[in-house]
Amino acid sequence: MSDAPDKESKTEEATEKKISDAVEKGNVPFSKEAAMLASLLGMVIIAGFILSNNVGRLNFSLARLIDNAAGWPVQNGGDAVRLLEEIGLEVLRLLLPIVAILTVAGMLSSFFQNSPRLVLDRIQPKLSRISITSGWTRIFGAHGMVEFLKSVVKLGAVCIFGYLLLRSAHDEVMSAMITEPSALPYLILSIGTRLVTAVAVATIILVAADLVWSRLFWLRELRMTRQEVKDEMKQVDGDPMVKARMRSLARDRNRKRMMAAVPKATFVVTNPTHYAVALRYVKEEGGAPMVVAKGQDLIALKIREIATQNSIPIIEDKLLARSLYKAVEVNKMIPPEFYKAVAEVVFFLFARRGVEPKVAG
Repeated sequence: MSDAPDKESKTEEATEKKISDAVEKGNVPFSKEAAMLASLLGMVIIAGFILSNNVGRLNFSLARLIDNAAGWPVQNGGDAVRLLEEIGLEVLRLLLPIVAILTVAGMLSSFFQNSPRLVLDRIQPKLSRISITSGWTRIFGAHGMVEFLKSVVKLGAVCIFGYLLLRSAHDEVMSAMITEPSALPYLILSIGTRLVTAVAVATIILVAADLVWSRLFWLRELRMTRQEVKDEMKQVDGDPMVKARMRSLARDRNRKRMMAAVPKATFVVTNPTHYAVALRYVKEEGGAPMVVAKGQDLIALKIREIATQNSIPIIEDKLLARSLYKAVEVNKMIPPEFYKAVAEVVFFLFARRGVEPKVAG
């Protein structure tokens, strides 16, 4: 059995990454009807601006050859080559603009739908392309049925417009039986141009519907299962367990550095047990007091323990400790709104010791 998930389990819309990957691999929505419409419009341009002049020139050249065959001396191989070159040149003048216009029309229809890109993976041989099961699914699946209905609509449009056009041109066709044979190509060209134009106009509605359908079908084919979405998130953002572990290690490193800085603090403000903020203030260093460590609960108890071991004064001020903990990050100076409160603590230490506090470390 195939390990690929069935379509019923693909309930999630395609992510931006899935869509981007599909586009990079050349899997893009493409409407064949848009290419057909471009070809029809190209044929209208060819019939209206190219064939009307070039067919007359080719007709004149062939008429000279047929009506006056004796006027073309073919005595040796060189004469035959020159004759063929002249005929070939006239045919090339007729066909070259036609091929160029149809090529440009096909390229423009492709560029209109998707930006051009070179994808070598699309031309590599794949066994799935000759698989009977895959082929059966393509033919009789939803996509195959839609393609069949579009073909029926196109055939019906050609038949209806062809019938209506020939009916309206009945008198022209009947009168062609008694006209000069040289006028027959222009009559055929005129009728053919009108038929192609009518079919092209009718195809515009089909192309608009097919562009919408091809986009919706493409997005449906790119749908993902919930597990695929989770796996993609892990690839893009990383495994949540690994990220949590990395964050835990980073917190441990920061905690160790913070604890190593506690002995350098001037004093510690506590809450008294839930919060602890260690500050360093030395007049000679300049600047405002700096928070060198802070913590809650167990970390607060550890800060108090290290402060006690290093004879660092511990000041209990619930409001100040809580406010400093929430407002000031580690290794940052206290903001101006705390100057007065912290200055009172520093003044209290000065008054108690009678000298400026001694800094440990």
